[in-house]
Amino acid sequence: MAHFPDTPSFTGFNTPSRIEADIADLVHQGEIPRELNGAFYRVQPDPQFPPRLGDDIAFNGDGMITRFHFHDGQCDFRQRWAKTDKWKLENEAGKALFGAYRNPLTDDESVKGKIRSTANTNAWVHGGKLYALKEDSPALVMDAASMDTDGFTDFASKAGLKMTGQTFTAHPKIDPKTGNMIGFGYASSGLCTDDCTFYEITPEGELVHEIWFKVPYYCMMHDFGITEDYAVFNVMPSIGSWERLEKGLPHFGFDTSMPVYLGVLPRHRGATGDDIRWFKTGNSFNSHVMNAFQEGTKVHFDIPVAKNNMFPFFPDVNGAPFNGMEAMSYLTRWTVDMASNSDAFESEVRLTDTAGEFPRIDDRFTGQPYRYGWMLEMDMKRPVELKGGSAGGLLMNCLCLIDHETKREQHWWCGPVSSLQEPCFIPRSKDAPEGDGWIVQVCNRLEEHRSDLLLFDALDIEKGPIATINVPIRLRFGLHGNFAGADQIGLPA
Repeated sequence: MAHFPDTPSFTGFNTPSRIEADIADLVHQGEIPRELNGAFYRVQPDPQFPPRLGDDIAFNGDGMITRFHFHDGQCDFRQRWAKTDKWKLENEAGKALFGAYRNPLTDDESVKGKIRSTANTNAWVHGGKLYALKEDSPALVMDAASMDTDGFTDFASKAGLKMTGQTFTAHPKIDPKTGNMIGFGYASSGLCTDDCTFYEITPEGELVHEIWFKVPYYCMMHDFGITEDYAVFNVMPSIGSWERLEKGLPHFGFDTSMPVYLGVLPRHRGATGDDIRWFKTGNSFNSHVMNAFQEGTKVHFDIPVAKNNMFPFFPDVNGAPFNGMEAMSYLTRWTVDMASNSDAFESEVRLTDTAGEFPRIDDRFTGQPYRYGWMLEMDMKRPVELKGGSAGGLLMNCLCLIDHETKREQHWWCGPVSSLQEPCFIPRSKDAPEGDGWIVQVCNRLEEHRSDLLLFDALDIEKGPIATINVPIRLRFGLHGNFAGADQIGLPA
């Protein structure tokens, strides 16, 4: 019998679920639009076995993919493990063999040199394939309809090209003009290295373009942005090293003395790593990107920015205590000018006084000027009767819509004993105007230890959900997810 530790990462709402299930026609209140046709995929870290070292962080759990299939005014549920090499080896052994988060020095000798991926960070659909993604390893391919696992991919093409780096981002982008998937990897030549790779992949899953480049220092590079001509990389000092791993410290630690960089890499086929241009600013914590776009020679980069570290489990390198108020992030527009002769940012403008993270847009406007953005809001003025937040530990209790054109915001509160997971936009049709569609997101019912899936009119979230879909099991705090139309994934319309 598995005995999980009595620690915050494995108790309460974070108790491991480990459930594979199929449930047809989930009970719901309100109305699911009959024209809503496709599936929302999301992923949660969900450890198969108790941790090898006695305790662990949430980010190290095995990937469990959930699919909500909308059709004919109903919603069907399917949940399956992302069966990585790690999952298979441990399943056969009946116990954990891999140790601490991104520290191979803590692994059992029998799995030394194996791919450590948990595939637990994003569920992403491209070209009819479902990708379970974790940024420390290659992408894991799953069948979008059956949700069976195929295996890791290097995106090999018929022309003989294939990915030569060791890692692939958990946050790829789709170029809305070409339909190609744009991705990158960091620590591409090995753990804790400053080597990175840029990738462009066709809907058929074939690599057509790869660029190697170096970053100013090794760090957690979780997300990035694209514009029509550039890939844009934010480098912030949640840093790691082999020295930390040898000491048994957490892989990453935050250094408040180091600067932040923004790298702008030309995307065209003739570009090389030497063409990247680095801009520099003061210290901050920044992670998920809302969007990026060009305006003449200027590149705009919209990202939630916090004064200090947002991850208490990757603590300050000098031992400073976690500062919850300084961990609150605010959507900020960084602007750099490619025509300037300086490495300084042209401007850093806070776009809202609403604290939030997990930003999303209408993905059809990726890399382009855009109007609408949604994010999870951290509203500390609301009453909280039962603690519970995100995988990072912060309370995410509101959904927020920002209209960048009018500056108007909408807010919807989930109540004192619930919290929210990342929103996802679903367009009403392929050619619908920007923002015309729905928002879908999981709501954690913390006291009842179960979950709901909420569906909103995307541009009228303040009126509340148009449908509340009851999930009779508890979905652990998830990370990221995406929607794909029925025609993309082999599911019946």
